[in-house]
Amino acid sequence: MSRKRPRSASPPSTSTIDARSSQTDHRTFCSNTIKDRSSTFVAIFSPSAPAPTLQANPDFATATHRVAAWRKPSAQRTLFTVKRPLFDMGHDDDGEQYAGKRLEKVLSEMSAEGVVVVARWYGGILLGPVRFTHIEKCAREAIEKWKASVTAVQQEPDHPAAAQKRKIEEDDAKRKSTLVSVLEERDHSISALRGLLREKTEEVCAIESEDMVLTSKDGNVTPDKAVDYSAMPLQALERLEKARDASISWILKEIDKVEERLEQQQQQQHKRFRDCG
Repeated sequence: MSRKRPRSASPPSTSTIDARSSQTDHRTFCSNTIKDRSSTFVAIFSPSAPAPTLQANPDFATATHRVAAWRKPSAQRTLFTVKRPLFDMGHDDDGEQYAGKRLEKVLSEMSAEGVVVVARWYGGILLGPVRFTHIEKCAREAIEKWKASVTAVQQEPDHPAAAQKRKIEEDDAKRKSTLVSVLEERDHSISALRGLLREKTEEVCAIESEDMVLTSKDGNVTPDKAVDYSAMPLQALERLEKARDASISWILKEIDKVEERLEQQQQQQHKRFRDCG
């Protein structure tokens, strides 16, 4: 029969933990408390404080376990991970076997860089595997609070990330406006070039006194109706620009072919006239 753990003293409220954490490290984030059959669980996360510092939080002094895990960028690099950062990871079960490894997994899954500590106050009743569920849930909540805080800061108008985002949006808007104008010009050019190709083709047909059908087809046909390019996303406009350029290139080649044939026919006509004369 397994020996039961001694009951630990009652834990402080999460509001007390938040208040004390903010005095020592404003970048420490606390989860809500989970209570289950007299056991209590709560987690704190910090992107900068070391694990011993979080474990030494005065509010955790009476906890039965202070399980810690960390995930920090590593200075090491390998030939196969030049573009992929490595991380130094580790954990401290603090008597709660296997719990630390589970916290490592939570950090990896959430792409969190920092330290998470989950404190448990044992209430005298064995919980079984569900205790790991509570430990992971607390850890995730603390990390999510940190992520929400980072996102909120990045969205502030004077934050570099927000300024960079605005710059990208402005550049995209300018690029889109330019592409709309370019595509409209391309459509006019294609229309004019197709008209020229028809005229040249008719001249050839008139000389040959037969209908001439082009053997090739334009694989990037431009619609006769005006297209509202302003309603299209930037990526679509960039693809259309390439397609229109391909159309123009094809039409110019066809015009060259027809002009070459027309020149040959005209030379043959002149030769026949000279021979008849």
